[in-house]
Amino acid sequence: MQRDLYEEEHGLFRETVRDFLAREVVPHHPRWEKEGIVPREVWKKAGEIGMFGFGVPEEFGGSGVTDFRYNAVIVEEIIRIGASGLGFSLHNDVMAPYLVDLTDDGQKARWLPGFTSGELITAIAMTEPGAGSDLQGIRTTAVREGDHYIVNGQKTFITNGINSDLVVTVVKTDPGAGARGISLLVAERGMEGFTRGRNLEKIGMHAQDTAELFFDNVRVPADNLLGGEEGQGFFQLMRNLPQERLSIAVMAVAAAESVLETTIEYCRNRTAFGRSIGGFQNTRFVLAELDTEVEIARHYVDKCIRELNAGRLSAVDAAKAKWWTTELQTKVIDRCLQLHGGYGYMTEYPVAKAWLDSRVQTIYGGTTEIMKEIIGRSFGF
Repeated sequence: MQRDLYEEEHGLFRETVRDFLAREVVPHHPRWEKEGIVPREVWKKAGEIGMFGFGVPEEFGGSGVTDFRYNAVIVEEIIRIGASGLGFSLHNDVMAPYLVDLTDDGQKARWLPGFTSGELITAIAMTEPGAGSDLQGIRTTAVREGDHYIVNGQKTFITNGINSDLVVTVVKTDPGAGARGISLLVAERGMEGFTRGRNLEKIGMHAQDTAELFFDNVRVPADNLLGGEEGQGFFQLMRNLPQERLSIAVMAVAAAESVLETTIEYCRNRTAFGRSIGGFQNTRFVLAELDTEVEIARHYVDKCIRELNAGRLSAVDAAKAKWWTTELQTKVIDRCLQLHGGYGYMTEYPVAKAWLDSRVQTIYGGTTEIMKEIIGRSFGF
């Protein structure tokens, strides 16, 4: 079926993004994979062509346009070239709502111009060594002392953790209040006692900096509290998680489409027993199944994007998109790798890298099991 999500201006923007990635990312990404990090200069160059700041008011350097289709274009183009080291989707899709919707005028003036230009790289610090999906289990604390909070604790698996300048940090301002004791504080690079640990080694996404963060009596100004009052952090997170999960679903479908496309071409040209492997019925059946499921997933995700733009995307609908598409992504890539035979196991082939990069998709942003729990609770049992 013909895809009708995008309009002409999105197509023009896609061309700009594609040209940028071909020039500034594709030639260098293999080196970044070895180095384990993407240079900060790339963020600034991306900012110069308008890849950040959708929804940010024009007075702070943004486009002033809230349309998730632009975000989706960036994600699709990054996935198409396999540039899993770029943390742009976290910056655009996850962080922007916190820094646009939960900030006062002073915070906007301090942070949004740099956010939009790529000079300030962002991250969100939720997960701790002993608390992943259970946000109420976090142990990082923030104790108010005058016009500062004293923050102590540890975070892990933080995307953009090494490069980040602004870190929205989930803390407990009232440890005995459960969900109502959680707040969001912005920690900034250079604050005394705020340190980075290891750039963690992962089985995939090798160019993406994923780090441990440590807070040892860090004095964070009370002016860095998001939302204007304590105890709202858990509910702020819940409101923004649907967009984060939709972003992951966009990645998942784009990755499945890209790998499927290259696999069909491989099966067309690779021969075995005197003929193209695409000529075998089993190959055709496998590809037919995958192509059907990916197209169905694509249309559901596109519908979710429309719903998000209209302000109607529910947590349940986002959970459905997240778990289904990420599980499909791992299935598609695994079966495409099988069709490549021994070559699929060689990292010089895109399918091998996609296989390594994809495994985390069913874990971060809420595991498949958590997504099913969200959906299940909606039945009222």
